[in-house]
Amino acid sequence: MSNLLFERSKTLLSFDDYQQADGFKVLQCVLKMKPLDIIDEIKASNLVGRGGAGFPVGVKMSSVQRMESDIKYLVCNADEGEPGTFKDRELLSRNPLKVIESMIISAYAIGASKGFLYVRGEYSYLKTPILEGLEALRVEGYLGKNICGSGFDFDIEYRSGIGAYICGEETALIESIEGRSGDPRNKPPYTAEVGLWGKPTLVNNVETLANILPVMDLGAEVYKTYGTEKSAGTKLFSVSGSVLNKGVYEVPFGTTLRQLIEEECGGGEHIKFVQVGGSSGIILPESMIDIELSYEAFAKLDAGLGSGAIYVADESVCVLDYLKVTAAFFKHESCGKCTPCREGNRHIERILKNLSDGVGSKEDIETLLRTSHVMKEASFCGLGQTATSGLVSALKYFEDEILIHLEEKCPTGVCSFDRGGDQS
Repeated sequence: MSNLLFERSKTLLSFDDYQQADGFKVLQCVLKMKPLDIIDEIKASNLVGRGGAGFPVGVKMSSVQRMESDIKYLVCNADEGEPGTFKDRELLSRNPLKVIESMIISAYAIGASKGFLYVRGEYSYLKTPILEGLEALRVEGYLGKNICGSGFDFDIEYRSGIGAYICGEETALIESIEGRSGDPRNKPPYTAEVGLWGKPTLVNNVETLANILPVMDLGAEVYKTYGTEKSAGTKLFSVSGSVLNKGVYEVPFGTTLRQLIEEECGGGEHIKFVQVGGSSGIILPESMIDIELSYEAFAKLDAGLGSGAIYVADESVCVLDYLKVTAAFFKHESCGKCTPCREGNRHIERILKNLSDGVGSKEDIETLLRTSHVMKEASFCGLGQTATSGLVSALKYFEDEILIHLEEKCPTGVCSFDRGGDQS
């Protein structure tokens, strides 16, 4: 990762290492402040959520802080189920105490007394070092009763995810922590009012919380010198696919997608398309990768940056084959609670297979678009609402390649017209 706001994200696994790198100095200063002053600073920084929705963090914290309740909760969402996303894993692997310090600061600001670190089940190797870190903090007085002599009580419990993509949605995650199936809840009420066990709850993802430290350390005005006017700070991007150097990169908002690929990742040969935001993000042709990586730039395309996953595809990748894999993923991960998502994903997968097998029709394109529109407008949660983002954008930029399957063999040679079976 680049040496920007996350310079302390080098490997600092032990309490001693972290403390020697000025760990917990920000927390000690913050505990002398008034909670409302902390939230005002975060609001002034223009920090928005890094998990996909891009909601203002200070506003979200304020909603929980002003609620009257005998107990409030803070949840760190480290489920990270979006395909191609691995930035939160890197933060927790390299420097879990930074995330935990940010959780404590956030909890103090909103008045939470209990926190949960909900980690993707596949990241089981992180459990032991994180649990050891939590115990070290209790021994040193940074967790538990009367933290640093401030009179503030707060502790954190580790929870393993259940391997469900849907649990990236905050209400489904809350259902999972409570011991039920990870199905999303009706909104309203929102989690700021009725969250874990019916109590006010703040849910933020790992990267979002990790940004609390530089905001409170540098101050809002310095923090805003990074990025653009409407997209403050830096962003972590998980880059995979046809690039020389795959990995997690930190760049200021406003960096172009082409700059990230060519200057940071070493470039990619014969780029055909790039998907931004994971499987639920939009697909852009090579001619459009000069786009600025910012919320405002992607809003003009009716899209977002999502979780920050970037997949680069070269000319060997068949667009239709790629869309089939994505559709199969969302069909599998849909909780089935609402009809638009449950049936829509099945319908889309079936149509794409017909097109791939050469037995579809041009009218299928309109059917795909119509189904996608219904899913976006009527699905119960974000899974169904964004499941077809890649499909709709691919139909816009690569319709000719998709339709050519009806006339001749796949131009990339990836798919096959062997009627004896799907060889894609």
